[in-house]
Amino acid sequence: MAKSTVQFQKGLSLTEFRNLYGTEEQCYAALFDLRWPQGYSCPRCGHDRGGMIRTRGLYQCWRCGYQTSVTSGTIFHATKLPLTVWFTGMYLMTQNKHGVSILELRRQLGLSYNAAWRMKHKLMQVMLERDRGRKLRGDILLDDSYLGGERIGGKRGRGTRGKTPFIIAVEMKKDQPVRIKLNRVSRFSLHELEQWSCLNLTAGSAVTSDGLYCFTRVTEADCTHRRVVTGSGKKSAKNPVFTCLNTILGNIKTSLRGTYHSFRPKHVPRYLAEFQYRFNRRFDLGAMIPRLVYAAARTSPVPHPVLSLPEFRW
Repeated sequence: MAKSTVQFQKGLSLTEFRNLYGTEEQCYAALFDLRWPQGYSCPRCGHDRGGMIRTRGLYQCWRCGYQTSVTSGTIFHATKLPLTVWFTGMYLMTQNKHGVSILELRRQLGLSYNAAWRMKHKLMQVMLERDRGRKLRGDILLDDSYLGGERIGGKRGRGTRGKTPFIIAVEMKKDQPVRIKLNRVSRFSLHELEQWSCLNLTAGSAVTSDGLYCFTRVTEADCTHRRVVTGSGKKSAKNPVFTCLNTILGNIKTSLRGTYHSFRPKHVPRYLAEFQYRFNRRFDLGAMIPRLVYAAARTSPVPHPVLSLPEFRW
């Protein structure tokens, strides 16, 4: 049996990472190049000429006099942590298929728990913002699922209290998964699925789902829809049409359960976004660090009070 090229790819070794981003100067240069690929550009007026105030580490625009740093206006805004710590955190979050918990991030980076929590959630917010608005296209498998612990003696399945519902959509190409979408929803209703479909599916796509009636609303996004009634219980999970989707769904739950054990329902979108981000870029692990830095440089600052609020937007 041939080896999977994705599973056995080289990736980015720790030694290679240290050679590329081992010093503050290297991280600073990488962030500068990814934020301003064509050279410095004033965030206020767009002028491309400026000078460095070395005593303060700021760039000053020669036209409007606006002063900025390479981190201001990005996810690193006002950080007290060295860039080497941020880059190492990104390495740990992207090069392991299951990610890294906040406690492990704290131990590896020598941070307080609160500092590790902020870093983790800010980087997950970058991942969430980066994939927001990117639509799936072509052949798509669609299903409903839930996150949350089992309750002894309680109701099972849809409608169970204490569980967080989310949508899983898988873009297929030649019977292989290419990209996924993982989005929390408040409930599986006709109106909610219509909104989700218009925001996340490209017109003309062919969607296949189980018999849940609300999925019929994908047609409002000008997609064709095929319903496969699978019934309930373990038998439904063995339907060959959804084998790939159910495998990915099992990997998601195993990864979240094994790495994080538990987290608050209001933060579910970020944890799903982290898995989604890694999965959609799994074909080139070595490029994942610069791609994440590029996205972080284009993500607006997220203060701690905002991080603590529920994240619900698709």
